[in-house]
Amino acid sequence: MAHTRMRTLAPSVVEPRGHGLRLSAWDAGSDDDVATWLRGHLDPDFRAWNTPLRPMTDLRAARESLRARARDAGEGRSATFRIADEDSGATLGHIGLNEINSPLRVARVGYWVLPEARGRGVATRALLLASRWAFADVGVHRLELGHALGHGASCRVAERCGYVYEGTMRGAMFEVDRRDTFRDAHLHARLATDPEPAFPAAR
Repeated sequence: MAHTRMRTLAPSVVEPRGHGLRLSAWDAGSDDDVATWLRGHLDPDFRAWNTPLRPMTDLRAARESLRARARDAGEGRSATFRIADEDSGATLGHIGLNEINSPLRVARVGYWVLPEARGRGVATRALLLASRWAFADVGVHRLELGHALGHGASCRVAERCGYVYEGTMRGAMFEVDRRDTFRDAHLHARLATDPEPAFPAAR
């Protein structure tokens, strides 16, 4: 796949679909979206593996977080998607491209799934869909995926989606609910030139 530059991102109008999912922009003006965004970040499983730069404990902070995400997307620094069931429209989780480096055509991918949607391959299907969109429609050359050491579920999702394990990054992530101590993380990556992994689209 030959791209000389990355295309402008427009996540407010782009809705990648496939594998039984639809990816659409989160809406900071929607009370439902804001409440779900907050619930996802307060989930104990999310908190065990992720410590956001800015604490989020109430709806006001959640709404501002989504507004900030929208601003970043508008300026080409990220793309933030709500993962929804393609048939029912129910929100299942989140996936996004972060820290987009347009000159190098590199981005970091992150995701989480709501508790009631786990065990259905949502993260794997969403990552396959978002990766295909990033490579084919945006022109990204390299997607990186990092997760805390010991997070076996995220490691398996990365491997299923063709993200090759490249090594352990020392002190690359905050410890749980700390911003003054660090823990190691695995680095996985996938290139636009890597083969598309085979994975059943069935739910």
